[in-house]
Amino acid sequence: MTMEKWGMFELTLNGKKDGNPFLDYEIRGTFTHEKETLTVNGFYDGDGIYKIRFMPSYEGEYQYRIFGSFCKEPTTGSFTVTPPSGNNHGPVRVSNKYHFAYADSSPHYSVGTTCYIFDLQEPSVREQTFRELEKGYFNKMRFCLLPKHYDFCLNDPPVFPFEGTPMDASVLTRQNFMEYSGNAKGNDWDFTRLRPEFFRIHDKAIERLMELGIEADLILFHAYDRWGFSTMPMDAKIRYIKYIMARYSAYRNVWWSLANEYELLKTVTTDDWEQMAAELMADDPYGHLRSIHNCETFYDFSKPWITHCSCQRCDHYKTTETTAELRDTYGKPVIWDEVGYEGNFPHCWGNFTPQELVRRGWEAILRGGYCGHSETFLCDDDIIWWCHGGILKGESAARFAFMLDFLKSVPGHGLKEGRLRDDKHFQWDDKVAVPQDDAYAGDFYFYYFSIWQPPFRQIYIDDTTWYEADIIDTWNMKVIPTGKHKGRYELPLPGTQYIGIRLRRAD
Repeated sequence: MTMEKWGMFELTLNGKKDGNPFLDYEIRGTFTHEKETLTVNGFYDGDGIYKIRFMPSYEGEYQYRIFGSFCKEPTTGSFTVTPPSGNNHGPVRVSNKYHFAYADSSPHYSVGTTCYIFDLQEPSVREQTFRELEKGYFNKMRFCLLPKHYDFCLNDPPVFPFEGTPMDASVLTRQNFMEYSGNAKGNDWDFTRLRPEFFRIHDKAIERLMELGIEADLILFHAYDRWGFSTMPMDAKIRYIKYIMARYSAYRNVWWSLANEYELLKTVTTDDWEQMAAELMADDPYGHLRSIHNCETFYDFSKPWITHCSCQRCDHYKTTETTAELRDTYGKPVIWDEVGYEGNFPHCWGNFTPQELVRRGWEAILRGGYCGHSETFLCDDDIIWWCHGGILKGESAARFAFMLDFLKSVPGHGLKEGRLRDDKHFQWDDKVAVPQDDAYAGDFYFYYFSIWQPPFRQIYIDDTTWYEADIIDTWNMKVIPTGKHKGRYELPLPGTQYIGIRLRRAD
């Protein structure tokens, strides 16, 4: 048997289904290569079927021994790992302290979108979503593993994650939905018995995203709930985490978001979050990226288990302008996963103009961070991208794709703020980004003028170096070459908003 490096090996064993297989039996495997030995947990997939999944990090031969508590003897075997192909670059890791790279060292610039429960929709809607994603707008997708209850998002999922009975959803209306938020009355769940058919839906979504080269940023917990999943007892939360890790950690494209808007889960303490984070780390042998997302108060991103800052705006006006401060405070990459959405929602966070959403994205990368997208347009079919996926209706998605293409022109891995207060090379009001890698100092500069619209700009780096200068029209998605320049010179600009200048060393 052969498979690709960073692919997924899966072995299926028949076992016992009497009693409660989620509690009474376990399966575990040890995988050995000359460069690594990893022991991973398997999971019960229903109907007496047990599975174990493994992601190899090296080429060559692996030996395995699978131990099931329902087996008299271990199952042994081997497989050969071949080089990766296509868009298989391996899992994403932190690179250069504030940025990201795939395991093969190619840079990953996070330009994501949020579709909270897109894969729990009707098959036709899921297919619409994947067709939109095939257009290449994004390389990361945030979505929930558990169902979500919120305004414009009131339907039951096609199947539930646990055995039991949900409340009667027919009583819900847009006017009374808040009365049921966080209210577990009318539900009857056995949190010791998961429903594998629910989790198979996520399997397929993660696999489709992987085929498209999109990272799956999986949200484990959230407060938007009427079924009682947000208030599970701690032992149920730990079992759920262990199951998630066993089932999904062998996919190379997964990230873990321990919670969305963590502080809205009022019954969960900081000690609880830290206990769950410790379980997450212990059960993920591959060390995937990990964070936790806020509503109004940032979690302490300095915690060692957190690999990057997953941020939502804490101010109605100022957001990505604080990116450099967060980098300095926590010494980690900063991703603004929520800065507001393009749309026409009645809620203040859901009726941004596309220009404002795109501006916030460029303000983030100018300061060495990243920014995510979503949209919230009311429509006759009630299919809203932010929650359900479907069809993108706004103007910002294509411009986020343009931003991603721009980032690919940066030498090394990522940008940082480039203008110091006493730096005589720049005007007092210039906002300039330069490569994070010192090895590329002087090779690349990006000026961004945001809402301002100067008719021209004076440029000076030094007297001897030639630079290719391009005007970057971030709204109209145009790159306008102006030729080679050196010394002090003046560049005419369109005199419109959202304009940048890119300088690249020409020699």
